[in-house]
Amino acid sequence: MASVTVGSAAQSLEKHRRSFSLLFYRAVRDLKPVWMLEDMRTMEAFHQEEDAGCSRTYSPSEALLYAIVHDHQLYARHLLSRYMEEALARPGDRFCCCPSPAAPHLAMAVRYDRLYILSLILQETHRTTSASSSSSSTSSTSSCMDRSGCFHLEDGRSPLHLACELLRPEAVFMLLGSGSCPLTPDRDGLTPLDVILEKLQTHGAQTQSRRQCLDNLLMFMPKVDFKMKGPLCREPELWSDLLGEETYKYLVERRPAPLVLTAMQTVLRQLSPATFPDSLQELPIPSSLKPPGLPVSQKVVV
Repeated sequence: MASVTVGSAAQSLEKHRRSFSLLFYRAVRDLKPVWMLEDMRTMEAFHQEEDAGCSRTYSPSEALLYAIVHDHQLYARHLLSRYMEEALARPGDRFCCCPSPAAPHLAMAVRYDRLYILSLILQETHRTTSASSSSSSTSSTSSCMDRSGCFHLEDGRSPLHLACELLRPEAVFMLLGSGSCPLTPDRDGLTPLDVILEKLQTHGAQTQSRRQCLDNLLMFMPKVDFKMKGPLCREPELWSDLLGEETYKYLVERRPAPLVLTAMQTVLRQLSPATFPDSLQELPIPSSLKPPGLPVSQKVVV
């Protein structure tokens, strides 16, 4: 009889916790004020009393995932500025039990096309990396951004591979400008350029986003190295039609890079990844000379 009573009490407690969790999820979805969300996240009802420890139902990292999904820009900014490394730590096993060392926030921002929050995460990644490492912040941040992601949600792809797969030219541009390496292969040996070329081969170049992703990649690739170079060489007519003759001959190394591309590569190499894309926006050159696909400055929703 006592065991039945204990079991019923446990079920009731679990149901109570789930109802509060749902309330928190809905509050983030409905873009409730930051103070209200933080009160809900840290209030007594959201604590799990297990063994000798006490852990919050939602860590800053887990709350940030909800803020990304629902594009709660103010809450994302608060979590990133207030909790710094905690907000970009791996979430608990309830969100993902994948052994990947990479936290999913960057990839999630890419998947949901949250450019403002993506910019915040990239800036915070540079700040925390610079604060915790005496080595080059660019290389450290790049290795952090280029890690393979969750196998359940991203099939082990890096945020840059995912941005190319989903045809997010603005995200591609922001990741590359912030230090992500365009030559990093995924688990199948494909570089981000290979991903775009496969998209072009399968679906053609009818949509602007495919071509824009390709152009954005090339601006950050002074060295052209990718897996599909063989297929390009074997089918010159097909790829010349898809890419244009000038781009095709450049990729198969039959012609130097176009002058405009070389000029943009030179300009972009002078900009600090830690302040990108603001540093590009502030360049004293006409907007018509700036790269196409540059994200317009995002306004946080108040």
